Amino acid sequence: MPMIQTQLQLRPRNRGFHLITDEVVAALPELADVEVGLLHIFIQHTSASLTINENADATVRQDFESHFNQLAPEHASYYRHTYEGPDDMPAHLKASLLGSSVTIPVTQGRLNLGTWQGIYLGEHRDVGGARTLVLTLQR
Repeated sequence: MPMIQTQLQLRPRNRGFHLITDEVVAALPELADVEVGLLHIFIQHTSASLTINENADATVRQDFESHFNQLAPEHASYYRHTYEGPDDMPAHLKASLLGSSVTIPVTQGRLNLGTWQGIYLGEHRDVGGARTLVLTLQR
């Protein structure tokens, strides 16, 4: 099974959930030649995450951010890892809960996502900087 692997550098984003599906597809022109395959996307960071969810209504991404901020709040008195700022430890927790990778089937040259599905970058730092994704396409 031939495989292609490339890296995608995402521009810095503010904290929140961001749709990156189009950027991922644009980084892999080889997708068009794949009849049946898999795309594995891995983020090389511990304070950002990847997940798949609703791509049509931006309030879903806003609600994700609100919920995860309550789930892993800043300034919790029990955090010991605090020297990188109040958003750092909550960012690590959120990234672990959501995960560092997603795998998507590829069918007839396209990501085989559901009608309302998109790939989210969860940026969990106030300003996380550029994020690097490893894209591995198996055909």
